[in-house]
Amino acid sequence: MGWRDRFGLRKAKRRGKARFDRAAEDSDLKALIDFTKSRIGVEFFVEPETFATSTTAVAVATDGEWIRRRVGSPDVIRRVARDLRAPVYDVQIVGYPKRMREWTARNKRGLSLDD
Repeated sequence: MGWRDRFGLRKAKRRGKARFDRAAEDSDLKALIDFTKSRIGVEFFVEPETFATSTTAVAVATDGEWIRRRVGSPDVIRRVARDLRAPVYDVQIVGYPKRMREWTARNKRGLSLDD
């Protein structure tokens, strides 16, 4: 069974209203899954669909490292997270974690975790 069938990405793809963005692909889900499996304490934050982009999810590790990928619909990332036993939050309700902002700031300045 392919990723699209397993997590419902085919159905989610049809519902999108985004006008400028590309559709979510198998590689998007695979990137989120690989990130989660290779890091500690990953949590997912679902971002709503906008006029320009379809629904996205941000995976944030314990150290604040993060990635963002298209997911098609919130239901898709909820299924992925359930299979990975990772928590999922609505970013409009809880916001982004402080550690994510700190990690981004450190990396913009070119500092490592040891600095």
